[in-house]
Amino acid sequence: MRAAFKDWAIVVDALGRGDQILILRKGGISEGKGGFKVAHEEFLLYPTLYHQQREMVIVSAQSRYDEIAAGFPPKETVRIEHSARVVEWREVVSLEKAKELHDQHIWLDQVIEERFEWGREQKIFAIALRVNRLPKPVEFPMRDEYGGCKSWIEFAEDVDVSRATPVLNDDAFQERLRDFRSVLS
Repeated sequence: MRAAFKDWAIVVDALGRGDQILILRKGGISEGKGGFKVAHEEFLLYPTLYHQQREMVIVSAQSRYDEIAAGFPPKETVRIEHSARVVEWREVVSLEKAKELHDQHIWLDQVIEERFEWGREQKIFAIALRVNRLPKPVEFPMRDEYGGCKSWIEFAEDVDVSRATPVLNDDAFQERLRDFRSVLS
């Protein structure tokens, strides 16, 4: 697999621990006129080190950030530990509905509001993922084309995901998915 979805390292950590199954995305500056699209059904999770992410998550996630920050790879290294598969996605056109997801993710309400209201269209995408852990982390050199404010990138190297295992058992995942659906149905 080469396709990767970029998100904050603390969000990828929450996904990888099973603390959340969803991502909320407006789209990066480099998404183009069409905005964000769910471009791949399966992909790698690429943790980025956006410098302000600690202040933009709930207190428990800030504490977790402090715990894991020393283990982040150097800037010139990309470390991949998880893959994901899109189970379901919704375009959320009501800020109130987006806020109803507050107990299903680690972002502050203020961040959701800013993402929702940014740009011409008032909406956000809510994407439920089945996340898998790779048997061991994969590292390779950072390349210029991996940078920038964009959601999707294509790695130059393949990453073997054939032995990846779900981070949540089936029952726990289905319970989280029911919560996601109950808000957005």
